[in-house]
Amino acid sequence: MAEADPISKPSLAAQVRTAVIWRSGSQVLTQIVSWASTLIVIRLLAPQDYGLFAMAQVMLTLLSTMNGWGLASALIREEEVTDERLRQTLGMLILLNGGLALTQFLAAPLVALWFEQPMVTDLLRVQSLLYLAVPFCALPHAMLSRKMDFRRPAQVRLAAAMAGAVTALTGALSGWGVWTLVAAPMIMLLTEAVGMTWAAHAPIRPIFRFTGAGHIAGFGGVMTATQLFWFVQSQADVMIAGRVLDAHSLGVYTTGLFLAQLLAAKFVPPINEVAYAAYARQQGEGQSDWGSSALLATIRLVMMVGLPAYAGIAVVAPVLVPVLLGEKWIQIVPLLPILAGAMAMLTLQILFAPATNARGFPGIALKVTMLGAVVMPLAFLTGSNWGLVGFAWGWVGGMAVLTGATILLSRPVLGFSYAGLASAIAPPAAAALVMAAGVGLMLRALPEVPDIAALASAVLLGVGLYLGALHLIAPDRLAEALHFLRNRGEAEPAPAE
Repeated sequence: MAEADPISKPSLAAQVRTAVIWRSGSQVLTQIVSWASTLIVIRLLAPQDYGLFAMAQVMLTLLSTMNGWGLASALIREEEVTDERLRQTLGMLILLNGGLALTQFLAAPLVALWFEQPMVTDLLRVQSLLYLAVPFCALPHAMLSRKMDFRRPAQVRLAAAMAGAVTALTGALSGWGVWTLVAAPMIMLLTEAVGMTWAAHAPIRPIFRFTGAGHIAGFGGVMTATQLFWFVQSQADVMIAGRVLDAHSLGVYTTGLFLAQLLAAKFVPPINEVAYAAYARQQGEGQSDWGSSALLATIRLVMMVGLPAYAGIAVVAPVLVPVLLGEKWIQIVPLLPILAGAMAMLTLQILFAPATNARGFPGIALKVTMLGAVVMPLAFLTGSNWGLVGFAWGWVGGMAVLTGATILLSRPVLGFSYAGLASAIAPPAAAALVMAAGVGLMLRALPEVPDIAALASAVLLGVGLYLGALHLIAPDRLAEALHFLRNRGEAEPAPAE
């Protein structure tokens, strides 16, 4: 007979709060380390180095969509996972990633031929080693996510970021050029693989008999198909731009996109990791009414941070770029306000997939990415007629279509209302616009001062204006955020088993 735990057990809500704080808080520390080294490296390397790296990344991103993270994610939804199942999954991951490494090594010359850059062959062949570490990152991550343990992965990722930062700085200062951008992520992934395997006590001996694991492969297959279409959606701009722009201009475009995507690419995915694990737990516990309320709560919290960030990037671009990147990247300035609008839509759009996947409808995300695989290339082809700015506007048009489609397809499954969704987004959007207007007027009226002083003044004024405006428009939002932070340790009595 199972023994009741006399000690108070944290509720799911408390576990989610703790997980978000660990995952997002550690992400802040990780990104501080990463950004500090990245900004130094950007100043030391040339735009054409980033252009060459972006060309190589196209194939790496394509094959990475098939690296089996979906297989590992399927374990999170399982009611019970045996050691045999873990070793079977590891076997699948090793076979899959070994095949991907060989494919990239052999196909590298074809990619170099497409971009008419022979050096891309060498870059891709060295980067094929990355796949060998993936199984030892993906499986431990799934094991820890099942337990809602995001503390140890956070510590491992911070250590990996520091190892990558040291490698990047060493390479940039030693004159490695584009190879700096190859070496740093390789050291990061190797460090993460070793650390995650140790933290999760994950198996390192695979099984290559896959009897009974068909449903895992099926779920992972749908998620892999989704990622394949996501590749077309997200990499179409580089595929097209790499043919119509020189390496310098492509480097300017991809670096501007990197800056605009920081929030959507670096901070939202960790929140989605926690959200997916929490949604799956709620689904497994039979909480059928979680869909609408949990999703809208996530949207409220994320957009409360995201919208002012994007509005701020748009309005301070003329002083932000020289301070962060240097004068040689000044061509990025007109791109940032356009890309910031697109990334605001992207941030909202990618919050839906964890909820619909956990609900057992991965086909919704698949349909959206299939649509994106058509819409985004068409948008970028059209925009290519207007150079760098045209590609930025391609993001805006494409994301408007995809965000609308995601909302329409997700609503019947998750049960939210359009009014509820609008209520989640409108207050921070209005406060962000007030902030942007005030900061814009201040920058115009400011006398001639160093860019760093103007940027510091803009940030301070922007934070004050946003918080003040949000307090007037929707004081409950600030109260909700404070409640989330203050009650992260809240516990509920553990039920007798």
